[in-house]
Amino acid sequence: QVEKLLSAQEASYQQSLRSLRKRLNALMNSSTVKHTTKAHNATCPKPESLAYGKRLGRVFGVGHEVHFVCKAGYELLGPQTRVCLASLKWSGQQPTCRGDGVIFMVPFCSPVLNTVTNIPTALPTLSSSPSSVSTSSPSSSVSTSSPSSAPLSAFVRPSRCTQFQGSYHCICDAGFTISGRDSDICTDMDECQLFPLAQPGRLCMHTCINTPGSYHCVCPSGYNLARDNRSCKDIDECESRLHNCTLDQVCVNTYGGFQCVQVECPRITNATYIKTSPMRCERNPCVVGDKACTQAPNSVSFHFMPVVSNMSAPRVLFRVSAARVLGDTLRFGLLGSRGRSHFTMQRSGRQTGTLLLVSPVQGPATLEAEVEMSELERQALLGRYLTKVTLFVSPYVF
Repeated sequence: QVEKLLSAQEASYQQSLRSLRKRLNALMNSSTVKHTTKAHNATCPKPESLAYGKRLGRVFGVGHEVHFVCKAGYELLGPQTRVCLASLKWSGQQPTCRGDGVIFMVPFCSPVLNTVTNIPTALPTLSSSPSSVSTSSPSSSVSTSSPSSAPLSAFVRPSRCTQFQGSYHCICDAGFTISGRDSDICTDMDECQLFPLAQPGRLCMHTCINTPGSYHCVCPSGYNLARDNRSCKDIDECESRLHNCTLDQVCVNTYGGFQCVQVECPRITNATYIKTSPMRCERNPCVVGDKACTQAPNSVSFHFMPVVSNMSAPRVLFRVSAARVLGDTLRFGLLGSRGRSHFTMQRSGRQTGTLLLVSPVQGPATLEAEVEMSELERQALLGRYLTKVTLFVSPYVF
């Protein structure tokens, strides 16, 4: 079933990419038509090229951008992107490439490289060495690169273009798509936006972070990223001893954290209790004729349950049953008014009662319920058994 689900998700993802490419191509064609109808003088002057670098972008109309990258071993000084303003001037200052402590200024009369003839067939990813492209003019050849440390240029790469029988075709690396403005510029596709959180086919269970050409998932504090690199797995702080509970406290693991609880026996007039286990207290024998003592619960048990936020309801949470029956009647019910808006008690068998969650709970929250089981013989009380249930609701749905 998991394989079928992943196959369906992959098919949906591929279909979405094909649809996105069609839309981008339509936008690019529309943009090209609009540019051809503009007046010839509604463009900015052609920007100067970089010595030891390259300018990406061939359309110089108002609102369009050009990007600058430097050769491997050189650092870009100045803006990585310049925009053609309505005043027909470029924003910012002309950048330069610096290497080995020397700033290489671009001569005013330097030739502009405008013919792409030799571009590598593959570009490295962000984690590898800087990607590079080779360009040539009729009289010179210059190799340029984009340092992976540049945050903007990592999301913008040159396309790989070929010219065949008068037709000009450009393609991009995986995870990138042709920009609607220029066919020689590839921009990163934001997979996190293509598959938003909490929608069918989402990429990540919690947070999706877009990276150049890809993405990665992040889990909240208290969770580890699972082996599928998209799901979040709760960390059991109690089992791994990552808690700070004292010796007289009990560590309860919750979804995304833990709770340190103090289990104390009740204090009731004319009745005393002794802790027979970490989660159970039993009443000491009563003096003959002491009704206040005999009407106190024979035992008090404690149960702590971690649940996720907005859990579907109705849902069975807990069952109480009698190991042996001395009387002729067993009764189950909720004590007090706490939790009645979220819980109900139902009889599910001759000797069993069931605690139900009747409405979803938005976390983080802590809910308490007191379940009572009474044993009677001819309407006379033989014993009471109390179970205190505490729900720790996580702030997350996983």
